[in-house]
Amino acid sequence: MFGDYDSFAENSFLAQVDDLEQKYMQLPENRKHDTDFATENLCSESSEQKLSITTVGSFTELKTDEHTKNQSGHEDVSVERGADLLYEFPSSQVLYFENLQNSSNDSGNQSAKERNWNTSSHKTTNEELPHNSIEQFQQIDQASSQVRTSSDVNRRKSLKDHLKRTMTGNAKAQTPIFSRTKQLKETLLSEEINVAKKTIESSSDDLGPFYSLPSKVRDLYVQFKGIEKLYAWQHTCLTLNSVQERKNLIYSLPTSGGKTLVAEILMLQELLCRHKDVLMILPYVAIVQEKISGLSSFGIELGFFVEEYAGSKGKFPPIKRREKKSLYIATIEKGHSLVNSFIETGRISSLGLVVVDELHMIGEGSRGAVLEMTLAKILYTSKTTQIIGMSATLNNVGDLQKFLQAEYYTDQFRPVELKEYLKINDAIYEVDSKAENGITFSRLLNYKYSDTLKKMDPDHLVALVTEVIPTYSCLVFCPTKKNCENVAEMICKFLSKEYLKHREKEKQELIKNLKNINSGNLCPILKRTIPLGIAYHHSGLTSDEKKLLEEAYSTGVLCLLTCTSTLAAGVNLPARRVILRAPYVAKEFLKRNQYKQMIGRAGRAGIDSTGESILILQEKDKQQVLELISKPLENCYSHLIQESSKGIQTLFLSLIGLKIATNLGDIYRFMSGTFLGVQQNILLKERSLQEITVESLRYLTEKELLQKDTILTENGLIQKDVIYKSEEEFQYSFHITKLGKASFKGTIDLAYCDILYKDLKKGLEGLVLESFLHLIYLTTPYDMASQCDPDWMIYFRQFNQLSPAEQNAANLIGVSENYIGKKASGQAIKKKVDKNIINRLYLSFVLYTLLKETNIWSVSEKFNMPRGYIQNLLTAAATFSSCVLHFCEELEEFWVYKALLVELTKKLTYCVKAELIPLMEVTGVLEGRAKQLYNAGYKSLTHLANANPEVLIKTIDHLSRRQAKQIVSSAKMLLHEKADALQEEVEELMRLPSDFPGIVASPIEKA
Repeated sequence: MFGDYDSFAENSFLAQVDDLEQKYMQLPENRKHDTDFATENLCSESSEQKLSITTVGSFTELKTDEHTKNQSGHEDVSVERGADLLYEFPSSQVLYFENLQNSSNDSGNQSAKERNWNTSSHKTTNEELPHNSIEQFQQIDQASSQVRTSSDVNRRKSLKDHLKRTMTGNAKAQTPIFSRTKQLKETLLSEEINVAKKTIESSSDDLGPFYSLPSKVRDLYVQFKGIEKLYAWQHTCLTLNSVQERKNLIYSLPTSGGKTLVAEILMLQELLCRHKDVLMILPYVAIVQEKISGLSSFGIELGFFVEEYAGSKGKFPPIKRREKKSLYIATIEKGHSLVNSFIETGRISSLGLVVVDELHMIGEGSRGAVLEMTLAKILYTSKTTQIIGMSATLNNVGDLQKFLQAEYYTDQFRPVELKEYLKINDAIYEVDSKAENGITFSRLLNYKYSDTLKKMDPDHLVALVTEVIPTYSCLVFCPTKKNCENVAEMICKFLSKEYLKHREKEKQELIKNLKNINSGNLCPILKRTIPLGIAYHHSGLTSDEKKLLEEAYSTGVLCLLTCTSTLAAGVNLPARRVILRAPYVAKEFLKRNQYKQMIGRAGRAGIDSTGESILILQEKDKQQVLELISKPLENCYSHLIQESSKGIQTLFLSLIGLKIATNLGDIYRFMSGTFLGVQQNILLKERSLQEITVESLRYLTEKELLQKDTILTENGLIQKDVIYKSEEEFQYSFHITKLGKASFKGTIDLAYCDILYKDLKKGLEGLVLESFLHLIYLTTPYDMASQCDPDWMIYFRQFNQLSPAEQNAANLIGVSENYIGKKASGQAIKKKVDKNIINRLYLSFVLYTLLKETNIWSVSEKFNMPRGYIQNLLTAAATFSSCVLHFCEELEEFWVYKALLVELTKKLTYCVKAELIPLMEVTGVLEGRAKQLYNAGYKSLTHLANANPEVLIKTIDHLSRRQAKQIVSSAKMLLHEKADALQEEVEELMRLPSDFPGIVASPIEKA
């Protein structure tokens, strides 16, 4: 049992313990006092170690796979033995020798060395001891309390007896096998995080193993992303004084320069070393999901949560974690709601870092206004939250710096050289800033065109793409969705049959998978183009289709995508050559920012040595294009006062609702610190910021979203009801009404909040619950209804298929069968009807049919609508349903809607059979993948979290190793989040209330 030692003979371990103790006791100054100390030390350490068993370190919990690997002997464990006396002892015996050594800490250097080794190596081992060992610790602890009343000899004898008893018990029990390598790694990681914390807090230049992070983080980047070394600019940026001092930072580099990695390292520093939560704001749901999938693996390994806030996903207020911290990854809108929630619950200081990707979007419409509101609130309410903004297309950085009180860093680094070309007729010119007119002649296209091909392809697209495909990849940006489809088909008509043979089997697999996710349906255009390695990509495709096509393109199965400009701002799909079909997006001439984003996709780091972009233009556009390639990027301007000052009104409502600023003076002071405040001299020509502030507050008061308070003047108390006098005379003060609070909590567009209230109120008078139709109508987005153009024959046909109760619901809403019938037959109608109600009900029919059939293809055919549009409608409805739910939660009169809308939101979010919902909760698992997993036996979140990625690859068609690992990591992360939330709930229930009668709270509890 004990290697070369006999357990109870003269050369036994106990005999050595006894000898050591005898020698120690002979020291005169230690005979009395230190004998007591030794036994007391044993007691105290036993108690501490008992307690430590219940608190399993987060890193130990999350490394079960590695631990299993070590146990099964797949990894050689080599520990330097040297003079380590205890190397051959089972881990359960090490504790007792350690305790003895603690009692004799002056007996020599060798003993001290042994003790240090034991302390570090045994700490992790102790956490994993089996139940019988815990009981034995309790026995030794109880016995030790009696030892103090005996003589020194009895104490020693008692100690020896307890050691003997415990060792005998351990000999009978099955000794667990521990990986010493694992213990050392985990101990090292814990120590490195502690060192990193101290390093960050100090002003030292020593950055620790990996930019103030444990070396494990560096290893994980190699393992998960293949990143072994940082670019020089990344190192420079991470070591800037402003970054070390936690100042706000804006940094700008060309697309593909590696901006995200810098942000990730800074986020990990905040989570692991400063122990603060982090918010990352991204522009689109698809990018949020991509980032969640990529970072969940890091969260599992390093012990933090990764939470998704996009669409209808996200919990408000966010769960307050006691130990592990959270990385919130959110869209612009959800990020704003999250910050509001943090401010409302007084937790904004727990948010250590906010990272904004694509910062230039602050200047783009209503979404830019929301982003500006979010950042302005953080700046105003928290002095400890750091803001990092990044973008590839920034120009007026000075204004942004002033707004964010930030430092600026920029570099022109690009991992792959980009060459820009223009094509006019048969000639190709290279963009050259040194040339007189900005371009120099490069070459003539040498491609034999038949008369038919010249007619079909006047822009020589076939010649340009065949220079690179199928060996390399190519993206062709087209002005419209229809043009994408036409160009893909046209190119396929003129490609040789040789292209069919390139990765033929994998292309057939792709077609098969596209059919599987669409219940046997396949777009006829894709059916013709995919065999040649070509596909189109635009918003008309479903999310499942896009995902499969993107995966196929990334792996080289598809070599060419014809796409719209949205791909440039979406997921990262680089190419050897990028072709711009025309200098237009729809009918608008290309902007410099859009152009830079599109050509930024050219050149794949680590694959290509160069990247090329070719812009095709006609002679008539030549002058405009020459200006386009040479002019600076467009400036960013605040959009708070665009669209009839809707943005600024929404901001004021939330400022007063959150009590950030409740009087005119505070509100004006807040506004001075916004991006609009910085740019007011440029943007506000006709009215001052103060005038706009007063007008907006008047509008909100008239809409009964705000109420003016009684205020104090020099003449005493008066009530301001009707008019505003001079700003100098009155210090206006406001509070939010119930309707106002519901609107800002539900993030309802102020243009629709009173209409929504009336619709919900009317619904209470006769809500039809025989089906979901009436509820769906109430959650159909108003803004999509205004853009809808119904097909009246389809409308009439669908209306006639309704049940009597559903037709009654339609009549209650205000749409009669008679009216639809007349519209379908083309008759003139004198009666005035609200067009928005008619359109909204039509979209409700689409959603209702989709919920019943859960098949986008059949609904697409039934209503003659693009399947991508239907899916966008579904996503918008799910988001709006979630907003209406939060709206109703603030108004007691709408209590009946609460439970109904929770269920409806869930149905709209997933729109699949109930058994697939648990799988689709995992980020990145869409309907098609969920069906595959369910059919393979993975029917729950627990199944997925415990799946082996290698087995998944073999079981699930068209699943790469990277995707399998991401799915498993995301499932594990979600499972941990749910388990942690339940644990928090249990502890909250069991905790004694601080206001419990007769109990005086301790200072710690008060804090």
